[in-house]
Amino acid sequence: MNRPAPRDLTVIGKAYVTANMLRVTLGGDGIASFPDDQASAYVKLIFPIDGDEKGRVLRRTYTVRHDRITDQGREIDIDFVMHGASDDDADHGGPASNWAVNCVPGDTITIGGPGPKKLVDPTADWFLIVGDMTALPAISVNLETLPDHARGYAVIEIASEADMQDLPKPANISIEWVINPNPGTNADALPDVVTKLPWGTGRPSVWAACEFTAMKKLRDHFRNERGLGKDDLYISSYWKLGINEDNHKVVKAEDAQTAA
Repeated sequence: MNRPAPRDLTVIGKAYVTANMLRVTLGGDGIASFPDDQASAYVKLIFPIDGDEKGRVLRRTYTVRHDRITDQGREIDIDFVMHGASDDDADHGGPASNWAVNCVPGDTITIGGPGPKKLVDPTADWFLIVGDMTALPAISVNLETLPDHARGYAVIEIASEADMQDLPKPANISIEWVINPNPGTNADALPDVVTKLPWGTGRPSVWAACEFTAMKKLRDHFRNERGLGKDDLYISSYWKLGINEDNHKVVKAEDAQTAA
């Protein structure tokens, strides 16, 4: 299957959703070739490496939070975790967050994808959705697309109470907010809450995405203690403390081989 050709999208605007999450809205002429209905799909933001004579680039993975049609045309939103960054920051750390902080309307960004959506199984009897702020865009779409009768839990790790969002969800899905001011340094923050939740009756659909070490703890719980298989469990690490996405990709591939 051929990968979609990269396209250049234009910055329409940006705004802080919460204290540590910045939303950038993209559109422009380049979005005409972007497939429809891509909320929760992932894209690759592509950044040239300054001074690289071979033309190599950096790719950073992000989730499409919203995909909508407005009076001005088609738009998608990408949410960036900023960990306290502000628009006055010249250098936040990573290429994607640096770009998000410093971009202005009219700037362009090259994106690859979209990649496939990863959603819970809507036919399950109950649902458990788990993740940190990097997964919050995908969690939000999962909650929005659940059937009205859905029951279960969403456990979401955030940096501060100021990062709580009013997320549309079915009435019988309860949200547990887990405050962790230093993401990645306490890999037990999410598992400690998840393992204490009452286990529902019937067939679950479990979706989890977070930092690598926390993901491994959750995976062990779901597979070994709850007996979940691939049909009932989606679990992924979105990042690993102390390394960039390129190195995380290598670690993630190695882990997948040993955990299969």
